[in-house]
Amino acid sequence: MPSRIVAVGSRVGLHARPASLLVKAAAAAGVPVTVGRVGDKAVNAASMLSVLALGVKQGEELEITVGDHEDAEAILDQLATLVLTNHDDEPSA
Repeated sequence: MPSRIVAVGSRVGLHARPASLLVKAAAAAGVPVTVGRVGDKAVNAASMLSVLALGVKQGEELEITVGDHEDAEAILDQLATLVLTNHDDEPSA
């Protein structure tokens, strides 16, 4: 299963809007996706409660793992970009 380590870009960490965007993308991926601090137990990335419970702050590194799938690398790219982006500076839609 492909995985990638990325640093959280949002000033508020992986909370509220950034977490919601990650959870929605993970749920839409169509394959199992987990996220967690490097070396710690990973949680289901499609679960808002699980992601929020991580309590990840800006700059902390997370490991994102995507289940085996022909598009796994593309899914991983999308999820990594979501985590790396500072969503706090983006205008609300």
